[in-house]
Formats: sequence, C-alpha cells, structure tokens
Amino acid sequence: QAQLVESGGGLVQAGGSLRLSCAASARTFSSYTMGWFRQAPGKEREFVSAIPWWSGSATYYADSVKGRFTISRDNAKNTVYLQMNSLKPEDTAVYYCAAGPRRDYWLATSYDSWGQGTQVTVSS
Repeated sequence: QAQLVESGGGLVQAGGSLRLSCAASARTFSSYTMGWFRQAPGKEREFVSAIPWWSGSATYYADSVKGRFTISRDNAKNTVYLQMNSLKPEDTAVYYCAAGPRRDYWLATSYDSWGQGTQVTVSS
C-alpha cells in the first residue's frame, strides 16, 4: 500500500482556482490508478476524477467537474495533481487522494490507500 499526503486545499471565492497535490510513497506509483474523491458534510464520498496506470493519456471525471477540473500525474515525482478552476460553492468538501490497482476507478472500493484529506471551501 502507498502512503498518500494531500496538500493545496484552502478557502477561495467562487470562480477561483486551487491546485491539490498528492504525494505518494509507493515505489510502484506508476502501477496505481490515482483518484480524487470528495465528501461534503452530511453526504457520501463521491468520485471526482481519476488517472489510470494503464493509459498514459486517459483521464476520467465526474460530470459535475468535467471541463473545470484537470487531473495529471508526474510518475517521476510520485505525485498526482488536481487543478480546480471555476470553483463553485457546491465544490466545498474534504478532498481525498486514493491509490489502487483496479480498473473500476469510479468506485471507492477499488482503492487500497487513502490520504488524510484536505479541506476545500468555496465561498459565494
């Protein structure tokens, strides 16, 4: 399993941007699908975005963030990023980074390792 540490959360006004980073300790980082999930108060954890190990160019997004968020990974630095633009108050949540070897990237159960989460708050 990988150890994951997120950073980059914070408070931003609607329309603003943030970039989240997730540093992984795993030597086999390039063999993991990396995902971002989020959980708002009183709601279930939901899929946000993923970048798989099996494709150098594929990226996946929830419909709610498509066109606004961009996921990328740097295998040399064992780091995955989530660039979040045009943020909305409904994006407010704790964002979690996750790593796993399975192909069902949209399922939280496909991930073996999770970070501690980073708070993103978008004010209106």
